[in-house]
Amino acid sequence: MVLLTFNIVNIEAETKKSTDISDEERLKITESNTKAILRILDIHEIKASFFIEISIAEKLQNLLKAISAQGHEIAFFNKDSNLEKIDEVKKSVQNFLEKQIKGIRQKNHQFSLEELKSIGFNYISNIDNADILFPFKRLKRSSEIIEENGLSIVPESISPYSQLPYNDFVFQALPMQYYQNMVFETLKKDDFVLVYLDSWQFTDMNKYQFKIPFYRSYNLGKKMEDKLEAFLFWINEKELATSRMKDYIF
Repeated sequence: MVLLTFNIVNIEAETKKSTDISDEERLKITESNTKAILRILDIHEIKASFFIEISIAEKLQNLLKAISAQGHEIAFFNKDSNLEKIDEVKKSVQNFLEKQIKGIRQKNHQFSLEELKSIGFNYISNIDNADILFPFKRLKRSSEIIEENGLSIVPESISPYSQLPYNDFVFQALPMQYYQNMVFETLKKDDFVLVYLDSWQFTDMNKYQFKIPFYRSYNLGKKMEDKLEAFLFWINEKELATSRMKDYIF
């Protein structure tokens, strides 16, 4: 099973030019990038899970409604919001979507299982920082979803052969054929492969001139769209099963 997920986050990088890009403009970039992702998913008839960053969720009501209307899952990504803010936004989004938010993803700022359960989450999908040193961080991990304190904890996927994680950086950096082979071989051993990309990766860097580290500066924008297109075409060609996170877990 391929669990395809997207982190919907504003790009935080500074610009190369003297003029700054406002938060409102960054939000518009995020919305445009997400619409590009939705278009590609729709073409290939694949459903995914969208983890919306807490601080921008209520500002993207129309976008969230469009994501939900196309049959995709809405979940949350927490960057640095406190528990009270998460609870507030969760109730607000559930109200205007008329659907329950079951999942949350954390990276730097992490709450305990008890705290997340207390505000109604059913599963957690935490991720690591995708930087250039990630291959040296860890070589082993459990590939099974575990239940703890009434919550399902979904681990990051790592290839048992190459030891590469299926994070946003790896998708961006690897040649598509190598990545596809890695997914195919992993599915022979594990029940699922959890893939995640960031919405900012679909930004046209030539247009906005953001300052991006050298190792993250290639295959962005239209090239990222093309890679996603190629990946989804391959998934359908090989008849690999896909699922939203909540459907696979529950």
